[in-house]
Amino acid sequence: MVSPSTVILGTGAYVPTRVLTNDELSTRLDTTDEWIRTRTGIVERHIASPEEATSDLALNAARVALADAKLSPADIDLLIVATITPDQQIPATACIVQHKLGLATTTTCLDINAACSGFIYAMELASAMISTGRYRHALIIGAEKLSSIVDWQDRTTCVLFGDGAGAAVLGRADGKGTGILGTKLGAFGENADLLQIPRGGSRAPLTEETIGAREHFLKMKGKEIFKIAVRAMDEAARDILEQHGVTADQVACVIPHQANLRIIEAIAQYLELPSERFYVNLDRYGNTSAASIPIALDEARRLGRIKPGDITLLVAFGAGLTYGSALIRW
Repeated sequence: MVSPSTVILGTGAYVPTRVLTNDELSTRLDTTDEWIRTRTGIVERHIASPEEATSDLALNAARVALADAKLSPADIDLLIVATITPDQQIPATACIVQHKLGLATTTTCLDINAACSGFIYAMELASAMISTGRYRHALIIGAEKLSSIVDWQDRTTCVLFGDGAGAAVLGRADGKGTGILGTKLGAFGENADLLQIPRGGSRAPLTEETIGAREHFLKMKGKEIFKIAVRAMDEAARDILEQHGVTADQVACVIPHQANLRIIEAIAQYLELPSERFYVNLDRYGNTSAASIPIALDEARRLGRIKPGDITLLVAFGAGLTYGSALIRW
């Protein structure tokens, strides 16, 4: 097993205070708490206020992660924000967070769009950049205000998503064999149309007609995505375990993307692991896309689900269609 070059020094998370329950949604839509809960496992989600942007959620999570790592903004020389809901199309949300957090003007700042796999993509990118020796500490953030892009008239999608942010501070490994062992990334671009916002980009700019047709909101073909998601997450998990000579039963905690409880249960069955090994907070937050895994990772650490010496598996799948897995020894 190759010695890791990057270690996680601290984590943090933030969710808005406003909680939107299934029962409240049922007063607006033709749905019920039972319908949502049995099909997804979601009970409630957090929704940002009109005054809160993705950068605000990211900022709060970043501050917690820095405090956990016992570092200051001056220690960060790389900032990556994974999001599909940037504050604006231009500039990158990372630049806005840089300013709000008080990072140096010499900090490398960029956004990446890999949807629900975004945090793992950011982890791989930051780890590779740190391993060059040119960066000391990286701050990676998954942050989303999905309430701004879902169609609140469409019960098949709006019940699934919530807002929030999670962050991690990465640094150089100390040579003791702990840290990020590796990642596995990929995408099925031929299926990009299964989860998309049809209008608003360079191929199909917004018009009065497309806005009236509500084509500037998120559209999803759930049944088709379910099948691909289960297969891709299972294969990504198996590949990263095999690559590093780790068996599934050696994994103390699996942190999957929190999209649907049925997907998580299927992955547990395929990996032949008890459901207790999986950290699940889907019921309280819904699908927060790129924020999903870092929020769960921070919670799992603080609740003692991750201990020194443990191996943790992260695995995700999202629009793109992207997928990713990561293996960490603490």
